[in-house]
Parts: sequence; C-alpha cells; structure tokens
Amino acid sequence: MLALAAALTESKAQLYESTVLNGEFGLAAGVAHYFGDLNTDASLNRPKLAVSALFRRQFGNYIALRLQGTYAKLGYSDVYSDNEVQRLRNLSFNSDIFELAVMGDFNFFRFIPGERAFRFTPYVTLGAGFFTYDPYAFLNGDKYFLRPLGTEGQGSSLYPDRKAYSSTAFVFPLGVGVKYNITPSMNLTFEITHRFTTTDYLDDVSTTYAGANAFPNLPDGTPSPALLLQDRSYELTNPPIGIAGRQRGISTARDQYITAMIGITFNLTSYRCPTAN
Repeated sequence: MLALAAALTESKAQLYESTVLNGEFGLAAGVAHYFGDLNTDASLNRPKLAVSALFRRQFGNYIALRLQGTYAKLGYSDVYSDNEVQRLRNLSFNSDIFELAVMGDFNFFRFIPGERAFRFTPYVTLGAGFFTYDPYAFLNGDKYFLRPLGTEGQGSSLYPDRKAYSSTAFVFPLGVGVKYNITPSMNLTFEITHRFTTTDYLDDVSTTYAGANAFPNLPDGTPSPALLLQDRSYELTNPPIGIAGRQRGISTARDQYITAMIGITFNLTSYRCPTAN
C-alpha cells in the first residue's frame, strides 16, 4: 500500500509539472480615481472609466514580468470639498490618461492552469512607466485645455521662472490582486493599483495665483479664457480670492491616481512530458 501511494503521488506530481505556464495576455476594465490638489482628503466619490491591456511573461511558478497599457479618465472639482476655502476656489479639471508601464508580479501561491489545487493565487505588483495627460475644463459650455493657457503664469513676463509643464510624466504603480483560473486557458483577475506620479500638474494646480495682471484681455477687450479659468472664485464670491501670490495649490505633493479593475487573461502554455524519473 505504501508503495502504491508513493507511486500515485509521484504520478500526480509529474502531471502538475507537465503543464507549463509561459505567459498570459488579456484585457481589464473598471474605474479610476484621482488624488491631488483638488482632492486632498483622498475621497473616492468621483470614479471614472479605466481600461487596460497586458502581456505577462512568466518566469517560474511565482514571478512574472508584464507590459501593460492603460487608459483612464480622471477628473475632480472643488465643489465636492468639505473645506469652505477650497469650495470658494471653485476649480475643476478632467484629463485623459494614456499610460505604458513595465511591472513585476509576485504570486503568493503556485499557479497552474487546469489544476484545481493550484487555480488561485493572490499577488503583488510594482513597476515603472510613463503617461501622457492634458487637463481641461469647461467655461460657458466650451472646452479649454489648461496647459496652453498658463493658468499659474507660465509663459508670462511677470513670472519668467514659471515654465509650461510637460504633458508627460513618470508613473510608479504599486498594486495587489487575485487571480483565479476558470478554464485551462482562461483566468479571472481583480486588481487594485495605486499610481505615484512625478507631476503636480495632473489637475493644472500646483503653486500660487499669478494674478489678473498676468492675463491680458483679448484684442476686443473681453477677458481671456486664461484669466477666467485661473481663478473661478468670481462665480461664487466678490471680490475673487485669487490675488497674486496667494496659495492656489500644494506644490510639495505630487498628484496620484488609483485603478480598480476586473480582467480576463488567456494563458500561453506548453506541455512538458513527464519523465520516468
């Protein structure tokens, strides 16, 4: 009996080893949320769409490297704040995020597609990448991209040290997830990933107000969109709060965003024949 049990155990072990997970590819969809100068309390009350596509290369049973592209829509407004001064500031933004990142995954459990004993694992992931962004806002029903307007005096002769910020930045994702094998060729995933960025202008808000003198009127004498969008407190209070030099944002903190997505991945497997040994 002992010999038979040992033989069965060895045979089962060889069967597990016969399926080799080489990698995965798949899609995911869910929500994204922004944290920054307009959402200083890390509220999660305005989630927006997020989707991603990935290719994962497996190295052994526990470690993998993935290339992932992500689209996320981010946005927020001061009207959601509990802080009265922030509500009076009355700023808002939206932005489309296009991200490309390389990430390392670590499975906590052995994961073998098609094997009931090894069909589930939690994992952690971390990596680095870059993304593009271009914040915009609406004024009287018209859409204005904020970066070209220089809403904090970028490009103004009054502020020669303030240069236009880049529309790209680095991102460092850190996340946790779970993966469940539903068929030998398909997995279901759920992942929450927090992204640290190198920009404080995801929301077009960072330093101090430039003041009205930094934004000359249009040739016809009407206020420029830059003037009307750099300080929107005039919509709620008189006089406006955005005088030159007054704090507009928090320049010492970088903006961040988070995603929570459900995905389907498809396995790339090979077969390794068991040996007599």
